[in-house]
Amino acid sequence: MKVLIVEDDVDTADFIKRGLEQHGEIAHHVTSAQKGMLQASSSEFDVIIFDRLLPNMDGIDAVRILRGSNITTPIIMLTALGETTDRVAGLDAGADDYLVKPFDFSELYARLKALTRRTPLKQEALSLSVGDLVLERTARKVTRSGQVLDLNPKEYQILEYLMLNPGQLVTKTMLLEKVWGFNFDPRTSLVQTHVSRLRNKVDKPFTIELIKTIRGCGYILSDHD
Repeated sequence: MKVLIVEDDVDTADFIKRGLEQHGEIAHHVTSAQKGMLQASSSEFDVIIFDRLLPNMDGIDAVRILRGSNITTPIIMLTALGETTDRVAGLDAGADDYLVKPFDFSELYARLKALTRRTPLKQEALSLSVGDLVLERTARKVTRSGQVLDLNPKEYQILEYLMLNPGQLVTKTMLLEKVWGFNFDPRTSLVQTHVSRLRNKVDKPFTIELIKTIRGCGYILSDHD
């Protein structure tokens, strides 16, 4: 496993690096968000550890830029900020996991291994389509009637999950678990807010509505009434 560590605290970075190397892993360390983005964009890593509080740039902003640049390498964020809103912000930016400092190396390592065990995309599922809506998973590109839709990382993930389950009810709880990875209180407005923004891009400019709300239950993506 080849790991990129983006962490300005040298002691923390050395602690992680030594632990990884003791397990036979390869670790590369940089101290700024800018260097981290450059390394992530120019080299192949299996997973990235990104500190939240970095000099000159918030790690969340850096992760958002990487995801906007179609860098899909799994990312786990480290931070001393442990409130639920902080976790939501990190995951919403495109991070795959979020670990609060201080932490045990064994937990960090287990999470890293879990992120690298993701099942590769099957060839037959590289492109998804519902009606005139097409999602190309390798390019993370979405079009409708040939028009490219500009989606942020979470909007893309929500749409991808809906398109993997066409014509089926997808509940808010399912989206919270699959997209954010947390078992949030289903009464939260997080899902509604993101689906509303997604619908404005997927449906509002077009004649046929594809994302349908099933009041009190969830959503169905279908090109049929």
